[in-house]
Amino acid sequence: MALKATVFKATLNIADMDRHYYADHHLTIARHPSETDERLMARLLAFALNADDQLEFTRGLSTDDEPDLWRKSLTGDIEHWIEVGLPEEDRIRKACNRADRVTLYVYGGRGVPVWWDKHHNRLERFSHLTVIALAQDDTDALAELADRSMTLQVNVQDGEVTVGNESRVVSLEPEVLKRG
Repeated sequence: MALKATVFKATLNIADMDRHYYADHHLTIARHPSETDERLMARLLAFALNADDQLEFTRGLSTDDEPDLWRKSLTGDIEHWIEVGLPEEDRIRKACNRADRVTLYVYGGRGVPVWWDKHHNRLERFSHLTVIALAQDDTDALAELADRSMTLQVNVQDGEVTVGNESRVVSLEPEVLKRG
Protein backbone atom coordinates (compact mmCIF):
# COMPACT_ATOMS: atom_id res chain seq x y z
CA MET A 1 0.00 0.00 0.00
CA ALA A 2 1.38 3.38 -1.01
CA LEU A 3 1.83 6.02 1.63
CA LYS A 4 -0.30 9.13 1.26
CA ALA A 5 0.77 12.74 1.52
CA THR A 6 0.34 14.49 4.85
CA VAL A 7 -1.70 17.68 4.65
CA PHE A 8 -0.49 20.80 6.45
CA LYS A 9 -2.47 24.01 6.90
CA ALA A 10 -0.45 27.18 7.23
CA THR A 11 -1.39 30.80 7.67
CA LEU A 12 1.43 33.15 6.74
CA ASN A 13 1.27 36.77 7.87
CA ILE A 14 3.88 38.32 5.58
CA ALA A 15 5.45 41.73 6.04
CA ASP A 16 8.17 42.07 3.39
CA MET A 17 9.62 45.55 3.72
CA ASP A 18 12.17 44.85 0.96
CA ARG A 19 9.43 44.29 -1.65
CA HIS A 20 6.74 46.41 0.05
CA TYR A 21 4.49 43.37 0.17
CA TYR A 22 2.08 42.87 3.08
CA ALA A 23 -0.50 40.10 3.01
CA ASP A 24 -1.94 37.06 4.75
CA HIS A 25 -1.93 33.74 2.93
CA HIS A 26 -3.93 30.69 3.99
CA LEU A 27 -2.20 27.68 2.47
CA THR A 28 -2.83 23.96 2.22
CA ILE A 29 0.42 22.09 1.64
CA ALA A 30 0.81 18.41 0.87
CA ARG A 31 3.99 16.85 2.24
CA HIS A 32 5.15 13.90 0.16
CA PRO A 33 5.86 10.76 2.27
CA SER A 34 9.58 11.04 1.45
CA GLU A 35 9.75 14.76 2.29
CA THR A 36 11.22 15.98 5.58
CA ASP A 37 9.96 18.81 7.78
CA GLU A 38 13.12 20.69 6.79
CA ARG A 39 12.21 20.56 3.08
CA LEU A 40 8.56 21.39 3.77
CA MET A 41 9.58 24.50 5.71
CA ALA A 42 12.12 25.47 3.04
CA ARG A 43 9.26 25.38 0.51
CA LEU A 44 7.12 27.48 2.85
CA LEU A 45 9.96 29.99 3.25
CA ALA A 46 10.40 30.14 -0.53
CA PHE A 47 6.69 30.90 -0.82
CA ALA A 48 6.92 33.67 1.78
CA LEU A 49 9.94 35.29 0.11
CA ASN A 50 8.22 35.35 -3.29
CA ALA A 51 4.58 35.62 -2.23
CA ASP A 52 1.97 37.13 -4.45
CA ASP A 53 -1.60 36.26 -5.38
CA GLN A 54 -0.59 34.14 -8.40
CA LEU A 55 2.15 32.06 -6.72
CA GLU A 56 1.15 28.45 -6.07
CA PHE A 57 2.53 25.15 -4.89
CA THR A 58 2.74 22.43 -7.53
CA ARG A 59 2.62 18.66 -7.25
CA GLY A 60 6.33 18.92 -6.40
CA LEU A 61 8.32 15.75 -5.71
CA SER A 62 5.81 13.51 -7.43
CA THR A 63 6.21 15.31 -10.77
CA ASP A 64 9.44 15.70 -12.75
CA ASP A 65 8.29 18.51 -15.03
CA GLU A 66 7.07 20.91 -12.32
CA PRO A 67 8.97 22.98 -9.75
CA ASP A 68 8.09 23.25 -6.07
CA LEU A 69 6.33 26.57 -6.71
CA TRP A 70 5.46 28.61 -9.73
CA ARG A 71 3.66 31.68 -10.90
CA LYS A 72 1.95 31.43 -14.25
CA SER A 73 0.52 34.14 -16.45
CA LEU A 74 -3.11 34.15 -17.49
CA THR A 75 -2.04 32.53 -20.77
CA GLY A 76 -0.32 29.65 -18.94
CA ASP A 77 3.27 30.80 -19.48
CA ILE A 78 5.56 30.20 -16.52
CA GLU A 79 6.65 33.58 -15.19
CA HIS A 80 8.56 32.34 -12.12
CA TRP A 81 9.89 28.82 -11.47
CA ILE A 82 10.98 28.22 -7.84
CA GLU A 83 12.94 25.12 -6.90
CA VAL A 84 14.05 23.95 -3.42
CA GLY A 85 16.98 21.59 -2.86
CA LEU A 86 20.06 20.72 -4.88
CA PRO A 87 18.81 20.10 -8.43
CA GLU A 88 20.98 18.75 -11.22
CA GLU A 89 22.09 21.03 -14.04
CA ASP A 90 19.73 19.51 -16.63
CA ARG A 91 16.72 20.32 -14.42
CA ILE A 92 17.94 23.89 -13.97
CA ARG A 93 18.53 24.25 -17.71
CA LYS A 94 15.02 22.98 -18.41
CA ALA A 95 13.60 25.47 -15.89
CA CYS A 96 15.55 28.35 -17.44
CA ASN A 97 14.29 27.40 -20.90
CA ARG A 98 10.67 27.24 -19.77
CA ALA A 99 10.36 30.21 -17.38
CA ASP A 100 10.95 33.95 -17.52
CA ARG A 101 12.57 33.87 -14.09
CA VAL A 102 14.05 31.00 -12.02
CA THR A 103 14.94 31.00 -8.33
CA LEU A 104 16.71 28.16 -6.54
CA TYR A 105 16.74 27.86 -2.76
CA VAL A 106 19.59 25.48 -2.02
CA TYR A 107 20.06 23.85 1.36
CA GLY A 108 21.70 20.76 2.74
CA GLY A 109 24.60 21.77 4.97
CA ARG A 110 27.98 20.69 3.64
CA GLY A 111 26.38 19.54 0.39
CA VAL A 112 25.69 23.13 -0.71
CA PRO A 113 29.35 24.20 -1.28
CA VAL A 114 30.05 20.91 -3.09
CA TRP A 115 26.96 21.41 -5.29
CA TRP A 116 27.88 25.07 -5.95
CA ASP A 117 31.50 24.22 -6.87
CA LYS A 118 30.23 21.62 -9.32
CA HIS A 119 27.57 23.79 -11.00
CA HIS A 120 28.34 27.50 -10.64
CA ASN A 121 30.43 27.89 -13.83
CA ARG A 122 27.71 26.36 -16.00
CA LEU A 123 24.95 28.36 -14.28
CA GLU A 124 26.53 31.75 -14.99
CA ARG A 125 25.11 31.75 -18.53
CA PHE A 126 21.53 31.96 -17.24
CA SER A 127 20.91 35.67 -16.72
CA HIS A 128 17.44 35.15 -15.23
CA LEU A 129 18.57 32.58 -12.62
CA THR A 130 18.91 33.47 -8.93
CA VAL A 131 20.50 31.02 -6.47
CA ILE A 132 19.98 31.53 -2.74
CA ALA A 133 21.64 29.38 -0.06
CA LEU A 134 19.93 28.57 3.24
CA ALA A 135 22.25 27.67 6.12
CA GLN A 136 21.84 24.26 7.77
CA ASP A 137 21.22 25.76 11.23
CA ASP A 138 18.48 27.95 9.76
CA THR A 139 16.63 25.14 8.01
CA ASP A 140 16.96 22.94 11.12
CA ALA A 141 15.40 25.72 13.22
CA LEU A 142 12.63 26.21 10.64
CA ALA A 143 11.87 22.47 10.74
CA GLU A 144 11.15 22.79 14.46
CA LEU A 145 8.32 25.22 13.61
CA ALA A 146 6.57 22.63 11.41
CA ASP A 147 3.11 21.68 12.62
CA ARG A 148 0.06 20.26 10.86
CA SER A 149 -1.75 23.51 11.60
CA MET A 150 0.48 26.56 11.92
CA THR A 151 0.27 30.32 11.94
CA LEU A 152 3.56 32.02 11.18
CA GLN A 153 4.59 35.66 11.10
CA VAL A 154 7.21 36.29 8.39
CA ASN A 155 9.12 39.56 8.39
CA VAL A 156 11.68 40.52 5.76
CA GLN A 157 13.86 43.61 6.06
CA ASP A 158 17.26 44.37 4.53
CA GLY A 159 17.71 40.73 3.48
CA GLU A 160 17.14 39.41 7.01
CA VAL A 161 14.17 37.12 7.55
CA THR A 162 12.39 36.28 10.77
CA VAL A 163 9.83 33.50 10.92
CA GLY A 164 7.98 32.84 14.11
CA ASN A 165 4.93 31.58 15.90
CA GLU A 166 3.66 32.53 19.35
CA SER A 167 6.39 30.54 21.14
CA ARG A 168 9.49 30.73 18.95
CA VAL A 169 11.19 33.01 16.41
CA VAL A 170 13.83 31.97 13.88
CA SER A 171 16.10 34.59 12.34
CA LEU A 172 17.93 33.80 9.14
CA GLU A 173 19.88 35.58 6.46
CA PRO A 174 19.68 33.79 3.11
CA GLU A 175 22.91 34.12 1.13
CA VAL A 176 22.60 35.12 -2.52
CA LEU A 177 25.08 33.00 -4.48
CA LYS A 178 23.95 34.26 -7.89
CA ARG A 179 21.62 37.13 -8.67
CA GLY A 180 19.52 36.94 -11.80
